[in-house]
Amino acid sequence: MLSISTKVERIVTESPFLSEGLRRGLINLSELARQLQPQLQNDLWKPVGQAAVVMALRRVAGRLPDKDAQELVLAQQSGQLTARTDLVEFTFRRSDRIDECHRQLLERSGTGHGLYLTVTRGSEEVVVICSRPFIGLVEQIFAGERLLARLENLNAVTLQLTADSWRTPGIYHAILKKLAWDKVNLINLISTHTELTLLLEKEHTGAAFSVLSNMIAHKH
Repeated sequence: MLSISTKVERIVTESPFLSEGLRRGLINLSELARQLQPQLQNDLWKPVGQAAVVMALRRVAGRLPDKDAQELVLAQQSGQLTARTDLVEFTFRRSDRIDECHRQLLERSGTGHGLYLTVTRGSEEVVVICSRPFIGLVEQIFAGERLLARLENLNAVTLQLTADSWRTPGIYHAILKKLAWDKVNLINLISTHTELTLLLEKEHTGAAFSVLSNMIAHKH
């Protein structure tokens, strides 16, 4: 059975707002403990005192990395940011023919200089993200496939990383937590060895660019 401390730590670490708020000292521990009591008692199947929850929150807050340690995460990166606009995301149900659709799309799209096209194949779904000029081609090639979702008016912000960024524990977590704290909603993530691309609704692009720029600025 989980202890109160373990459960409280799990709740905090799963919420970027709680962990950031505790780290910054912005949260009233007694009030947070009072709000967490019903959930803890339900999950642990036993009475939970407010004082015990406050003590657990203090322990968790003391173990959270300080501000300087978090900002060092992006200090190892090249920090180059690029943006792409007017993208569309298609999600199709995976079928026996979907691989052939993928092959045709890559073959017929050509180099597409200055345009964006990426295909992600999951176990049950296939996602195509493309610039608007490719829409007609995608619709034609995937005409016989089951379309699950179509999202338009999306933008992408790409952060260029260094080749050894994979050695940095929690690098994606630090970036995503900062975006969540600033209420930036992400539609999708696309990563390669040296790039992290964030797909967003148009209205959130400026905020995402600002957040990432501020994180990068701390390295100079």
